[in-house]
Amino acid sequence: MKMHRILAEAAAAIIKSVFHEHKVLDHALAAAFEQNPKWGRRDRSFIAETVFEVVRWKRALDFLVDSPEVKALCAAQWVRMGLEIPEWWSYKGLSADGIAAREAELAAQPRAVRESIPDWLDALGAAELGDAWDAEISALNRRAPVFLRVNTLRATRAEAITWLAAGGVEVTEVPGLPDALALPLGKSLPKPLRLDGRVEIQDAGSQMIAPLLDAQPGMCVIDACSGAGGKALHLAALMRDEGRIHAMDVDAGKTAELARRAKRAAATCIRPCVITDAMTADFAGKADRLLIDAPCSGIGTLKRQPDLKWRLKPAQLDRVRALQKQLLADYRVMLKPGGRLVYATCSILPSENRAAADGLLDRGGCRLLEEVPLSPAVTGFDGFYAAAFGSTAL
Repeated sequence: MKMHRILAEAAAAIIKSVFHEHKVLDHALAAAFEQNPKWGRRDRSFIAETVFEVVRWKRALDFLVDSPEVKALCAAQWVRMGLEIPEWWSYKGLSADGIAAREAELAAQPRAVRESIPDWLDALGAAELGDAWDAEISALNRRAPVFLRVNTLRATRAEAITWLAAGGVEVTEVPGLPDALALPLGKSLPKPLRLDGRVEIQDAGSQMIAPLLDAQPGMCVIDACSGAGGKALHLAALMRDEGRIHAMDVDAGKTAELARRAKRAAATCIRPCVITDAMTADFAGKADRLLIDAPCSGIGTLKRQPDLKWRLKPAQLDRVRALQKQLLADYRVMLKPGGRLVYATCSILPSENRAAADGLLDRGGCRLLEEVPLSPAVTGFDGFYAAAFGSTAL
């Protein structure tokens, strides 16, 4: 493949914005693509792979070239991709042979270097997960396919497969998940299909959370930390759009986005709303089912958000752990006696997961019905945790 300088420089500029301006990788990449509509599919693929893999392997690449400079890191990544370093990109005598020689030494480096993570995160993972941390962080460094959830309000899985194929998108079914489809690794869903409403982009692990609520048609369900509403949309499909789903979030932008997504999905039972101080009093004892998909470290999503590990700080983890406990303490009053509460995170850390669940159990008034820790090393999906509780006298 011939490398074009303008694309190489564009990739480097995006990486710099992530490392030095702390921009979110997905957002920076999307903005660059929006500003350059003439870039073709191969151009975008080259830029995306360069950006994601340099950000993912920043520390390992630094070891290979003995430099944190983005230009050097890009050169090392291109060698890993089987490309030649162009003469116009030469950097302090870097060569493919030299990089390959250092590659052979990488396996002997400390885990934080070879797996490309901050020292504090490596120490935390080892402390919380013990010997399992090796396999988990390795899995979280693997590239992830795009998973889709078929919106059964608009199509069956077979119909969705046929429709996607007509749009030039080949998918495979995901065993054990009735509505899940996977794209080939490295492939993405074109925007017109993404905005149609017949499928939603949703990790396969995430698709295992909503069914734990056992929400039935006609019920009142509260999704108390809905974000842009991926799980609320899944719940609407599971409930056949019968009942009410109050999808709450502190971010008005996210609730507005959910309203748009719900319209495309034909999910008329969803009621997006911005959280207020009076929310728990207004909805006290109203919910048959309550989902607390709590703010968390997001460590379970590192394969899709490799930039997160460089932005995340230990103090943030302390704050989210405290918030998780507060949400479970405050929001449980919205559940009816005999109702079902599901607490979920996209983290694999026990301090965010079972520790929070135990805190709820210690307060009394509920019992643990089911616990589902989703391991990236075991499933190949993102890392999640979910625990279902039955209320007695909340």
